[in-house]
Amino acid sequence: MRLALISDTHMKHAALTVPACEVLIHAGDFSRRGTREELEGFLAWFASQSAPTKLFIAGNHDFVCEREPALARRLAREAGVHYLQEEEVHVGGLRIWGSPVTPWYRGMAFNRDRGETLRAHWERIPAGLDVLVTHGPPLGLGDRTFLKSSVGCAELLARIREVPPRVHVFGHIHEARGEYSLPGVPTRFLNVSTCRLLPVGLRAPVLLELEPASEREASVRPTA
Repeated sequence: MRLALISDTHMKHAALTVPACEVLIHAGDFSRRGTREELEGFLAWFASQSAPTKLFIAGNHDFVCEREPALARRLAREAGVHYLQEEEVHVGGLRIWGSPVTPWYRGMAFNRDRGETLRAHWERIPAGLDVLVTHGPPLGLGDRTFLKSSVGCAELLARIREVPPRVHVFGHIHEARGEYSLPGVPTRFLNVSTCRLLPVGLRAPVLLELEPASEREASVRPTA
């Protein structure tokens, strides 16, 4: 099964070419200011993509999804796409779970305090996932800013060590796009940020071939 992975498009999605895929995943920050109009514009584009299954989570810019969750769910449902907020969806035998939460920073959307608050939150991540989608990175993996600070979530990393998914997809830190690994943890970590740090140009979606674990001892092959 071919997955196309994007994140942090910040209303530049119209300039993005999504290649043929079975599943299109957006890992949050589709908007700039988090308005309803931006959500509606994003969903119109997202729904028009050819992938049979499309799913997204919100990010720290996407205030409308936090302030009006029922509206976000209704608009997503009407557009025929999946919106995940602390929940799981099964797609072609793959178990995918998504969350928009990130550590507190300037009071953005879905911010939570580090420590016990985030630890309790990440306890919701179930074992046995094929794909974990969060907006932000775990500590030390795809989380290094241009100021050379690692700003990922230690509590998220701890939970992944306990219940490692096959793949962890995230964005948030534009300048840290890439694939990462952690010794002793079988998870493949993919920062798929689409926008660059500077407001020029977009990166192509990351493509992933991933089959249900029950069907093979398969490899996971990022191709872009």
